[in-house]
Amino acid sequence: MTVRPGPGRPPLLVIAHGSRDPRHAATVHALTRRVAAARPGLRVDTAFLDFNAPSVPQAVSRLAADGVRDAVALPLLLTRAFHAKTDIPAVLRDSTAALPQLRLRTADVLGPSALLTAALERRLSEAGLRPADRPSTGVVLASAGSTDPEAGAVIAAVAREWRHTGWCAVRPAFASAGLRRPRATDDAVRELRALPGVRQVAVAPYVIAPGFLPDRIARGAREAGAEVLAPVLGDAPELVALLLRRYDQARQPAAAGRLLSA
Repeated sequence: MTVRPGPGRPPLLVIAHGSRDPRHAATVHALTRRVAAARPGLRVDTAFLDFNAPSVPQAVSRLAADGVRDAVALPLLLTRAFHAKTDIPAVLRDSTAALPQLRLRTADVLGPSALLTAALERRLSEAGLRPADRPSTGVVLASAGSTDPEAGAVIAAVAREWRHTGWCAVRPAFASAGLRRPRATDDAVRELRALPGVRQVAVAPYVIAPGFLPDRIARGAREAGAEVLAPVLGDAPELVALLLRRYDQARQPAAAGRLLSA
C-alpha cells in the first residue's frame, strides 16, 4: 500500500515481516493508513520481508522511480533481533546499491517504549479488565520470541518494569518453539495462577499483527484457562504515535538511524 503525498517530507517506508495469514497484511495496512492520516502530507509506503507484496526491493524501486531522493525505512519490529540486525540492513543495502540517487535512512525498531506499554494497557482494557482488577491480576507478556539474547532480555525487562505499575505479577512468555527452554504462554498462565494474590490471569500479546505465532499465544492462553486474552496491538493509537516518533527521530541529524546510499 502507498499513501501519497506531500512534497517536503521524506516518505516513510514501513517494513513488516509478512505472513501467509492474510490477517497480517491487512493489519499492517490498517496501521500504515492510520499513520498517514495522523500526518497529512506524509507519503507512507508499506513493504514486506517475506510472503506479501510489495517486497522491499519492489518498494524501494518504486520510490526511486517516483523521483524520491530521500526516505526513511522503518522496521515494524518490537525488538532488535535477527531481522533488525541482519535481514533488513542486508535487503536495504542490496536494494539501494544500484540507486545512488536515493538516500535511505533507517529508523530504530519500535521497542522498548512506554507507548507500547500503553498500547498493551489499552488492549487489556478493551478485553474487559478494569483499573480495580490490577492488584489481583497476573499478566502474561506474550511475545513471538527470538533466539537473539538481546531481544529476550528486552522482553524480560519490559515485564519487570510493567509489574511496578500495579499488576499483581507480570511474566514474559515466548511463542517460538525454536527457543531453548522458553516459557510458553500456557506455562506462564499456570505459574501466575499459583502465586498468592492472583485471582485472575490475563494474556497480553506483545505482537503487532495476527499470524501463526500469535495464534499459538492465543491457543496457549485458552488451554491454560486464562480469564482474559487481549487482542494484538494492531493499529492502536499509541502504535501510530510511536511510528511517527521513530520517523521523526530518524530525520534528526544526530539520529541513530543509519544512512544507506550507494
